[in-house]
Amino acid sequence: MQLLAGSKIIEVDNNVREDRALLNGAQKLLGILIAIGEAVAYVLSGMYGPVGQLGVGNAILIILQLFFAGIIVICLDELLQKGYGLGSGISLFIATNICESIIWKAFSPTTINTGRGAEFEGAVIALFHMLITKSNKVAALRQAFYRQNLPNVTNLLATVLIFLIVIYFQGFRVVLPVRSKNARGQQGSYPIKLFYTSNMPIILQSALVSNLYFISQLLYRKFSGNFFVNLLGQWKESEYSGQSIPVSGLAYLITAPASFSDMAAHPFHALFYIVFMLTACALFSKTWIEVSGSSARDVAKQLKEQQMVMPGHRESNLQKELNRYIPTAAAFGGVCIGALTVLADFMGAIGSGTGILLAVTIIYQYFETFEKEKASELGFFGF
Repeated sequence: MQLLAGSKIIEVDNNVREDRALLNGAQKLLGILIAIGEAVAYVLSGMYGPVGQLGVGNAILIILQLFFAGIIVICLDELLQKGYGLGSGISLFIATNICESIIWKAFSPTTINTGRGAEFEGAVIALFHMLITKSNKVAALRQAFYRQNLPNVTNLLATVLIFLIVIYFQGFRVVLPVRSKNARGQQGSYPIKLFYTSNMPIILQSALVSNLYFISQLLYRKFSGNFFVNLLGQWKESEYSGQSIPVSGLAYLITAPASFSDMAAHPFHALFYIVFMLTACALFSKTWIEVSGSSARDVAKQLKEQQMVMPGHRESNLQKELNRYIPTAAAFGGVCIGALTVLADFMGAIGSGTGILLAVTIIYQYFETFEKEKASELGFFGF
């Protein structure tokens, strides 16, 4: 809905209260329709097993469970938007889910039979278990750091490294000085971050890929012999996780290679994935500034409404000056987000490169929000 409003396909005046209320209502209605539509599609496509084996009663219960889960997410997001919390509800749910996945894969106490005997799923627990139970400590360390098909210590260290790299890049910005036209001596600054559009490029890219996966799996389960369906993607179940994974077609090409060795074995796949990620993130980032009201034109308008100008520049040149930085920051920031995602995927970071980037950027946004709240409270009490 935001894309439709930003691209002027639907006319919305955010200065009019009724228009904002209509847009919010339409977003919630669309969210409810998508929740029920995807719940029905998931069950009927056989994602949870053939409907004939599930039975009508179980199929209806699964649809209701998925639907009400979507309703709960919409309601919780609405609570945060109403001021009962900080930030965006959807962002909070994404970050919580990813962090839970990382913690679980690091410390999971469940055991899985891998053919080498039962092993703990959690990388840290598996490390200590192998050091205690195996007589050859070097072999135990090697297995704990490099074991396949289960989280290992190298994956965990790669995750921590990506966290640190992303946090470091968050500090890159260009600060433009501004001052008030009316209040003499009142000056401020307008920071333009390297990640100008934050995590939106990766959210949009992830949504695109997720929907393509969903459609591909849906079609492959029903028409696996069709040439065009196979061109979109062929799927098989992983023998360890039991989840469906793409093995051919477009869905396979836009899936990250599992490791550097996999990248070396399939260079075309790796190259296609890199180009896709960088291009998609850059395009989504450039598109988002236009539809979200954060383009140079929109920022110049906001500054003029606040009676702010840039020292040394005429007011009429404000948009031109902002155009030197904002589109470049959006596109290059999107490329950097895509490159970090690719790096995280190739290093084998836990939770996928997309997940790690989303988690770090969302957590950093909350950190900045807390800092602003803290600063405003200190200012209020006069400290």
